[in-house]
Amino acid sequence: MENIKTVTVNKKAYHDYHIIGSYEAGLALKGSEIKSIRLGRVNIKDAYARPENGELWLYNSHIAAYQTGGFGSHQPDRKRKLLMHKAQIAELSSLANQKGLTLIPLRIYIKNGIAKLELGIGRGKKQYDKREVIARRDTEREVERALKTRHRSGH
Repeated sequence: MENIKTVTVNKKAYHDYHIIGSYEAGLALKGSEIKSIRLGRVNIKDAYARPENGELWLYNSHIAAYQTGGFGSHQPDRKRKLLMHKAQIAELSSLANQKGLTLIPLRIYIKNGIAKLELGIGRGKKQYDKREVIARRDTEREVERALKTRHRSGH
């Protein structure tokens, strides 16, 4: 049985991108980094992944320094290598090179004691798309609210 604990979710990714698909990737981490991740001290809000020389790298992720880590602590904003099969890296590299597609980290989770990253392929939303989603959500809330008050008043 798999034991999965979500550490952080990138809510901004779903707001700014249409997510087309997702992949699971391992993270090459230092000891102090995994300890900080287990404490939930990680931020992937502005992070993105990019292929480089046949490898995938995660940029702009912030893993806070581990407090009790001594002199061997890590740099919080360093680029981190993503661990995937070569075929998956090749597939994602070709997708990332297509116009308008970006590799965005969606969430970091611990799966059977190992840190994993869910990497999404996204196409950037236009401003009007975001407004449309917000308007639809507001309308749904109003309808639900109206149904609740109508239900309570006994009609």
